[in-house]
Amino acid sequence: MSIRIALVEDDQPFARTLQRYFALTSAVTCDVVFPNAEEALRKIPKLAPELLLVDINLPKMNGIEFVGQIVQRCPGMLCLMLTMYEESPLIFEALKAGACGYLLKRTPPQEIVTAIEEAKAGGSPMTPQIARHVVNFFQKQPVPPPAAPVEAGLAGREVEVLGLLAQGYLYKEIGESLGISTHTVNSHIRRIYEKLHVRSRSQAVAKYRGLIE
Repeated sequence: MSIRIALVEDDQPFARTLQRYFALTSAVTCDVVFPNAEEALRKIPKLAPELLLVDINLPKMNGIEFVGQIVQRCPGMLCLMLTMYEESPLIFEALKAGACGYLLKRTPPQEIVTAIEEAKAGGSPMTPQIARHVVNFFQKQPVPPPAAPVEAGLAGREVEVLGLLAQGYLYKEIGESLGISTHTVNSHIRRIYEKLHVRSRSQAVAKYRGLIE
């Protein structure tokens, strides 16, 4: 029996190419492509496909938000991300939202079919590069830093960011370790500087070490 799927994808040439390939195999049937999340949310509950291939970069609501909503409306719905983005924060946001796997668009079509079959069988397929990101994330999890005194006025996440700064992590590495964007890391660090009354990373680290000693 073919696995009935639907695409949530605004790149129509890409979607048509995939549909043509799926038509050549008996493993997957894809009759529907939704160009945006809003239309997909309206129609998918009635159509009830077995699995969705979902892009992240959609016109209004993004694919991660869509997955979070569709798995609530349709419990058990399998959502497999198919996107060009391979940043660690997006990977973990998608998985937390309810995605069962994460593929890059450069994945060959035959491997996408294999991934669909794997997901239907209860697996969590990932493009090898994505799986490596996930492994690296857990391997790089730092030893929790000592908590700064309450009087320092730092929030919990700010203490985590500052602790990683003290361990020599770069901003990008801090974001990957905590599952947040580099922009969010920068925002935390600005607030840390303000609360500790410092102007540089070295001053902040010195102040932090003074607080925990």
